[in-house]
Amino acid sequence: MMDLKKTSLGIELGSTRIKAVLIDENHIPVASGGFEWENQLVDGVWTYAMDAVHEGVQACFAALRADVKAKLGVELTTVGAIGVSAMMHGYLPFDRDGKQLAEFRTWRNTITGEAAAELTERFGFNIPQRWSIAHLYQAILNGETHVGDIAQLTTLAGYIHWRLTGEKVMGVGEASGMFPIDSAKLDYDEAMVEKFDALVAPKGYSWKLRDILPKVLSAGESAGTLTADGARFLDPTGTLLPGIPLAPCEGDAGTGMAATNSVRVGTGNVSAGTSDFAMLVTDKKLRVHREIDMVTTPDGFPVAMVHCNNCTSDINAWVNLFAELAALIGADADRGALFTKLFRAALDGDPDCGGLLSYNYFSGEGVTDLDEGRPVFARTPDAKFTLANFMRTHLLSALATLKIGLDILTGEERVKIDKLYGHGGFFKTPEVGQRMLSAAVGAPVSVMETAGEGGPYGMALLGAYMLWRDPGESLPDYLDRRVFADAKSTTLMADEADAAGFNAFLARYKKALALERAAVEVL
Repeated sequence: MMDLKKTSLGIELGSTRIKAVLIDENHIPVASGGFEWENQLVDGVWTYAMDAVHEGVQACFAALRADVKAKLGVELTTVGAIGVSAMMHGYLPFDRDGKQLAEFRTWRNTITGEAAAELTERFGFNIPQRWSIAHLYQAILNGETHVGDIAQLTTLAGYIHWRLTGEKVMGVGEASGMFPIDSAKLDYDEAMVEKFDALVAPKGYSWKLRDILPKVLSAGESAGTLTADGARFLDPTGTLLPGIPLAPCEGDAGTGMAATNSVRVGTGNVSAGTSDFAMLVTDKKLRVHREIDMVTTPDGFPVAMVHCNNCTSDINAWVNLFAELAALIGADADRGALFTKLFRAALDGDPDCGGLLSYNYFSGEGVTDLDEGRPVFARTPDAKFTLANFMRTHLLSALATLKIGLDILTGEERVKIDKLYGHGGFFKTPEVGQRMLSAAVGAPVSVMETAGEGGPYGMALLGAYMLWRDPGESLPDYLDRRVFADAKSTTLMADEADAAGFNAFLARYKKALALERAAVEVL
């Protein structure tokens, strides 16, 4: 019989799946649960309905509770700690009575260009379009009447944490996607806070910025306990008991860093799923680049982040089409097996994809300065139009925008990439995603055995760190010594032909970007 108080639970609301992972005191996953969902484009805004958020979280927890019962033979009445993470950034405003004032505006939106540009200029610090402060200021510029009633501004992770604990707090990594962080003070940058308050003072709002932003906490700090209302929210059956401590909520970038042991200065990782982003932990001050975000690790160290809104959505759409074809001819259409076969087919393609080209832009893309997206596949009449080249084209397209951003870090900022850890669905098929990413960055790529557990596993580790760390033990030391000392991983380095092929593909990709811009205009 497992002592449930010697476990840690991580719950992450990802772009296409809500997932829960329970780990034991040896940091090994012992049970999990999940719920599939998808965002919607409503009146030009990428969003999730709050009813879907509630339904998804509860269904995910119910699936976890059933898995615990099946695998461990016990009812899930308690755990040692809970941590919540979710898609970073976005906009969720509430009034003093807890009423939601506007639709949840997700990271995928590119509707805050005016605000982001003005704040970047005023702060001397890059403010991406998806950050909460950009959404807030754009709502002000738009004259949206709800702004004056805001009493709380948060993110999806912050919202769920608040529902579970009643606490308006947030981990520093997640907070760094709301407003710039001073890593020395582990708090919002006070000089920038004052600049923002001065900027909006003529509007006469009753609030100042710190009144509505969550309190910032660092990894390891207590972020409240599960209330009776919170327990009923998570588990309407009443089986889960209140009183469980919660770790500071985090964004999916922070949990990805924890899950891949990439929180120490000099380490880096790439998360690749619906979106993809590279995180390089640095102690070096960088110049302002529109393509580079400066966020933090869960313990507050600066991170240079290249975030791309689009990664695997177009691949998923093509695989669904092939699944329809398989069903039409009476063949086995198991999607998991189909993904594996198609990904592996890409290994047989020409290194430069044989002259094929695609843009995977379902939505706008900040790195290439596009406010909207249109998925495009193109080829010349003499291109080598084979299935292998077709699939390789879409895999390289999924990484192309990321590579454009990384080239700024490695070229202009001289940031060195010795090795990257990969996690997310793009790396699920062994070797394929690793090899493609290695070809893109010119460095080895490692994938751990636990990479498939992803963000919720990383959040569970942050809960474990809060529970079981020694006094004074840093998060990097805890992960090195206790979690990943004997971790199994595979490391691949692309050969010269693959690297040269990716560069040739990228040159063609950048030269033809006008094609994507034209598609946005005419379609």
